Amino acid sequence: MTEAAILAALSNVQEPDLGKDLVTLNMIKDLKVEGNNVSFTIVLTTPACPMKDLMKNACENAIKLLVNKEALVTVNFTANTTSSRKGGEAELANVKNIIAVVSGKGGVGKSTVSANLALALAEGGAKVGLMDADIYGPSVPIMFGVRGQRPLMKDVGGKGVIMPIEKYGISLMSIGLLVDEKDAVVWRGPMASSAIRQFITDVEWGELDYLVIDMPPGTGDIHLTIMQTVPVTGVVIVTTPQTVALADAKKAIAMFGQANIKVPIIGLVENMAYFTPAELPNNKYYLFGKEGGKNLAEEYDLAFLGQIPLVQTIREGGDEGVPAMVGEDEISKTALRNFVSQAVRQIAIRNANMPKTETINVVA
Repeated sequence: MTEAAILAALSNVQEPDLGKDLVTLNMIKDLKVEGNNVSFTIVLTTPACPMKDLMKNACENAIKLLVNKEALVTVNFTANTTSSRKGGEAELANVKNIIAVVSGKGGVGKSTVSANLALALAEGGAKVGLMDADIYGPSVPIMFGVRGQRPLMKDVGGKGVIMPIEKYGISLMSIGLLVDEKDAVVWRGPMASSAIRQFITDVEWGELDYLVIDMPPGTGDIHLTIMQTVPVTGVVIVTTPQTVALADAKKAIAMFGQANIKVPIIGLVENMAYFTPAELPNNKYYLFGKEGGKNLAEEYDLAFLGQIPLVQTIREGGDEGVPAMVGEDEISKTALRNFVSQAVRQIAIRNANMPKTETINVVA
């Protein structure tokens, strides 16, 4: 066996999402051949890659089939998270991917999706932050069990910066961590937008693979402020199956498709897709209609990221400060992992095939 023969065999193994082989993509590193022993490292596009076991098996099979059936193959993994940034941007320069989670209307579970998306990415080994950009209805303090906690300040180069709260391995920031939860935030649009800019410029986010932003419902000031301040990798749209939610989801899709915005849509996820009672885990009851989100994704030629069921433990976990991804209910975790697996793949495809993201310039 030679290194050249091993690389020739591995050139038959494709990266499932990018459509090219691992050798062409320069994903094979530290190749060593000693007798029948072969070892190498695959450089993944993200620590949270859901396809690594598939690639490992494909590599082992290719070497044994094309080079030496007696080969003892050791496949290691590392990750270099792909990014859609041009490089050199001043704001959040150390954040590789900024993912905005949006919905056309409130009440569809956008914060639940944001929280569990962040947690599932971190579970895969990625460095993740979660910014709660819903100034008027912040949910992160309750969902992560950090009510009443206050972030610390730190002096960096003579400037005071806010240190995010850390919980479950996630860096968190929310207006709910800065004001009493009994007080209403009664601000006009410019003041709310100013607060969001501070969350971007005055918070020490550090190096992150993903910053998930839980956006407010609708299509307004805060959405434009974020897209004007930082290059957003893409958006995940959350809807429920019923007609009224789908109508508002269409408005969100239309917003990001405008010529002066053009932020890529990573895909659409259907929340509360069906009800599954704990005592009948194999039963599905379509309380709000069936596959409305899936049909909407097909209508607009968007990636469909999956269905999240209406499960009591997801609601209870959010209320108790223990999100489903760190809870014990495997039905919830499986559905959420499937959704995040699809989202991660679409982000990698977006970064490989679409132009780098730029901040937008919207005057109106």
